[in-house]
Amino acid sequence: MSKSIFCLLLIISVFFSSCIPTQDLVYLQKKDGNEAQSTVIAVESKPYRLQTNDVLSITINANDPKLVSIFSTSNQSEIGNKSESGLYFDGYTVDDHGAIRFPVLGEINVIGYTLEEVRIKIEKQLLSEYFNEAANIFVIVKLAGFRYTINGEVGSTGTKTLFQQHVNVMEAIANAGDITITGNRKAVTIIRQSPVGVQMQDIDLTDRNVMKSPYYYLQPNDYIYVKPLKQKSWGTGKTGIESLGTIITLLSLATTTFLLLKK
Repeated sequence: MSKSIFCLLLIISVFFSSCIPTQDLVYLQKKDGNEAQSTVIAVESKPYRLQTNDVLSITINANDPKLVSIFSTSNQSEIGNKSESGLYFDGYTVDDHGAIRFPVLGEINVIGYTLEEVRIKIEKQLLSEYFNEAANIFVIVKLAGFRYTINGEVGSTGTKTLFQQHVNVMEAIANAGDITITGNRKAVTIIRQSPVGVQMQDIDLTDRNVMKSPYYYLQPNDYIYVKPLKQKSWGTGKTGIESLGTIITLLSLATTTFLLLKK
C-alpha cells in the first residue's frame, strides 16, 4: 500500500471517528425494532416522602380568615406572589430531627411523610384542638419549589427550582439549557438520596423506553450529571466541517514544517 493511500485512509478514519453521529443527539428514539409502537406507558411516579432540609409552604384557610390568622407566619394572600427566596425564609424547613416548627401547633414530625399525609395530619390536629367542622378548615401543603442540581455538559449548570409538583428529567434538562452537542445523552447519571442511602443510575435519553424507568421522573434534591462524549477530549471537532477544518490545519502545518526542514 502506497503512502498516499495510507494517508488518505487515515484522514478518512479520523474524519468519521471524530464526528458525532445523529443517533447520539436525538432524544427518545425507537430502538426495539417495532416501528408500529407509537407510545410507551410511563411508570407511575411514587409520592415523594419528605427529607431533612426540605422547605414546605403551608396555607390554612377557613370561612373566617381571622380565625386562622394566628397559624400563619405571613399574609396568606401574599403567598402566591412570593419569590423563591421569600418562600425559603417564610416556609417551614424540615430540621435534622425530621420536624417543622408551626405557629401555635408547635413541632410537627413530617420526616418520611408525603405532602398529602402532612396535610391530613395538620387538618386533624386543627379540628381536634381548635376548630369544629363548621369552620370549614382547608389546608394546602406544597413543597416551596422543586429543587434539583444539574452539572456537566449542559447549557446552564447549578441548582434549579421549578414551581411544579412533578418534574421529569427531560423538563429538568430543558430548564438548564439542554445538553450540549458534546454531552453524552446515552448515559445521564441520576444521583438520588433515599432513606437507605445514595442511589445512582445511568439512563439513556436517546431511547424512548427511558420513560419506563423509575428515574425518568425526578424527586426533589436529585442530582443530574451529563458526561462528555469522547469527541470533546479529542478536540478534533464536533461536526464534519469542524473535523475537516482540523485535518486541513494539521496537513498545512505538516507541509509547512516539511518545507522548512527541506530548506
